Amino acid sequence: MDEERALYIVRAGEAGAIERVLRDYSDKHRATFKFEPTDEDKRKKLCEGIFKVLIKDIPTTCQVSCLEVLRILSRDKKILVPVTTKENMQILLRLAKLNESDDSLEKVSEFPVIVESLKCLCNIVFNSQMAQQLSLELNLAAKLCNLLRKCKDRKFINDIKCFDLRLLFLLSLLHTDIRSQLRYELQGLPLLTQILESAFSIKWTDEYESAIDHNGPPLSPQETDCAIEALKALFNVTVDSWKVHKESDSHQFRVMAAVLRHCLLIVGPTEDKTEELHSNAVNLLSNVPVSCLDVLICPLTHEETAQEATTLDELPSDKTAEKETVLKNNTMVYNGMNMEAIHVLLNFMEKRIDKGSSYREGLTPVLSLLTECSRAHRNIRKFLKDQVLPPLRDVTNRPEVGSTVRNKLVRLMTHVDLGVKQIAAEFLFVLCKERVDSLLKYTGYGNAAGLLAARGLLAGGRGDNWYSEDEDTDTEEYKNAKPNINLITGHLEEPMPNPIDEMTEEQKEYEAMKLVNMLDKLSRRADVKDLHQDGG
Repeated sequence: MDEERALYIVRAGEAGAIERVLRDYSDKHRATFKFEPTDEDKRKKLCEGIFKVLIKDIPTTCQVSCLEVLRILSRDKKILVPVTTKENMQILLRLAKLNESDDSLEKVSEFPVIVESLKCLCNIVFNSQMAQQLSLELNLAAKLCNLLRKCKDRKFINDIKCFDLRLLFLLSLLHTDIRSQLRYELQGLPLLTQILESAFSIKWTDEYESAIDHNGPPLSPQETDCAIEALKALFNVTVDSWKVHKESDSHQFRVMAAVLRHCLLIVGPTEDKTEELHSNAVNLLSNVPVSCLDVLICPLTHEETAQEATTLDELPSDKTAEKETVLKNNTMVYNGMNMEAIHVLLNFMEKRIDKGSSYREGLTPVLSLLTECSRAHRNIRKFLKDQVLPPLRDVTNRPEVGSTVRNKLVRLMTHVDLGVKQIAAEFLFVLCKERVDSLLKYTGYGNAAGLLAARGLLAGGRGDNWYSEDEDTDTEEYKNAKPNINLITGHLEEPMPNPIDEMTEEQKEYEAMKLVNMLDKLSRRADVKDLHQDGG
């Protein structure tokens, strides 16, 4: 009934009546995602009618009402087949300002039309294979990049940027050819990186260092959504970027990694939004060539170095193992390097472990990232070793028992998901410089057996990668307990009492005779077996 009334007005009514009836339809079906099959034909005709209205000279408010209803109807894949034509796609491109290469975005009154047109395109491209093919024919990716360049420094049009980026993400997700076009022809890597810089309001203090205001306000919801869409689009653009072939590529990836470091050190409007933002940053960092991840850490300034020295002097003399890692003015410092971003990644990993579900999707990316960073960058590995595997003091409990990061990771080494347990074991192995004896000290042989068997290291030794030769220092507590540590379980076991100590002399004599008789029986059976064999 709603479709019939709306269709009648759309076909015969004037702009004001069309706007009113479509606004009513939009208000009623705003949250509708499943439609009645019996009304399918009416919805198709309503879509066709709306496109005919959109080519007319109608007020902006009427255009918005038409596009809102079209967006709702485009959630139904079945009705898109007849309405997804080149002509109709071009109507939406025109309304989204994607056809006008030199037209600036000055008319604020047109912004709602642009946003709604982009939303419609997102739905149609996602739900229609024909629309996906037409997107290639119409060179939609290039048009979207042009629109981004118009508004990349205009903060008051975040909605336009957000849905432009979402459509760019969808196109690069659905068409691998577009990824290559974005990367090389359209210069998508620097363009999208600049969008992130704008969203985060980054101020550079050095080539790959940005100023961080720990007391600054969180990102707004619009800035956060825009940044998340840009991160997702960048992920698709860089998905095959493990190897850097040119110096210019290396520079671009380092700039992007520096922007992502900034991203990790800021927060969104809510805890959930912050986690989503950081999750997408982690995914994108996994695409960055590992040689470019050195920008995640940076040397301290002269002032920060002086502050660190003061802090080290203030630590008690018996805390020498902890002296290398200090916290000064909310900055995590290790060996003269700012480790804030790595510390955020470590905390992010621990939160994902604590969730207890979706480990493969939620945990393995950050674990893989930390593993590769540790393997390639000595300072990162040493810092993570200090945080995850500090010198052992109390070995009375099994390595998998407890609430420390080490305990949680050791528990994952025997997880039912093969991929999860492999990457958890690999991370700890790399922190131990791929030395079997060091890994067993922290995990026990039982927990490490799977990794060692896969590596052919059950008999001991070390992995194939080279690491510095600095030695681990054991605590006095560990040295004293070491002779009584069970190598299989990795924890201290009290010596078992000797049952003979509590026996009387008569009991000892009885048990001794019992043993003699058993040995005698075994000897006789062996003799009988030999006789049978000789006789045969």
